[in-house]
Amino acid sequence: MKENDASFVLAIPGTQWRIAGHDATQYGSRLLAELLPGRKFPFPKSLYAVEDILRFFVKEKPQAVILDFFAGSGTTAHAVMRLNEQDGGSRQCISVTNNEVAADEQKALREQGLRPGDADWEKWGICDYITKPRVQAAISGKTPDGGPIKGDYKFTDEFPMAEGFAENAEFFTLTYESPLAVNHNLAFARIAPLLWLRAGSIGKRIDKLPAEGWAVVDAYGLLVDVDAATPFIRTVSKAKNLRIAYIVTDDDRRFQAIARRLPDGVEPVRLYESYLTNFSFVNGE
Repeated sequence: MKENDASFVLAIPGTQWRIAGHDATQYGSRLLAELLPGRKFPFPKSLYAVEDILRFFVKEKPQAVILDFFAGSGTTAHAVMRLNEQDGGSRQCISVTNNEVAADEQKALREQGLRPGDADWEKWGICDYITKPRVQAAISGKTPDGGPIKGDYKFTDEFPMAEGFAENAEFFTLTYESPLAVNHNLAFARIAPLLWLRAGSIGKRIDKLPAEGWAVVDAYGLLVDVDAATPFIRTVSKAKNLRIAYIVTDDDRRFQAIARRLPDGVEPVRLYESYLTNFSFVNGE
């Protein structure tokens, strides 16, 4: 249809949602107040608006992974829980946010002699004060004070918010580690969650360096002592759904030799070559 056609009509989109469940005041701000009494977040989105948006893309993908790189109050993670509840899905949500403190609060905190990094400063940041407590409240059905959340979920399925969800969540804080400490396995506990995430965030996690020189869990294996490669590979070969074998060595030939012995479908990843290379690049070395 051409613009000069008499029947051509231009319409300017309105500023208000036309669907009741998408009202950000009722199902964004007020719903958040039920989850976190006394805490405020500027302009949270309606839980049901985000749920409806996600449904367009992941309704037929019950194992989808949703990345929310600007998590804000955590509405997206909350909406993913709702979708899983409705169809028995096992979708995952990776929520990423900083721990920024609002400008007005920063001024008051500085007047108290506090600075970023201080515990009494960080506790007021968006992640520690809003995002994580909201996710915890949604799963447990309890407010941060331990009381049951008041009110019911609406629309697609209706039930008390105090019932919570059959979900779990883990929270990680990004830090910067010395490449020397990483190379000598002195920072393994802090690197461990990354290996688990890289392998799909499924099943158990290897949190400590194994005394035997190797360990295998649900989705990945870790070989720290390359002299123990034979029992490691034997166990990896018997494992089901194992995706990655992390191999710690500074000898590329030994890494390649071990990688060739791994069963098909298991990806060999050399530690900590990628971390150290990236660190050197960033620092111009």
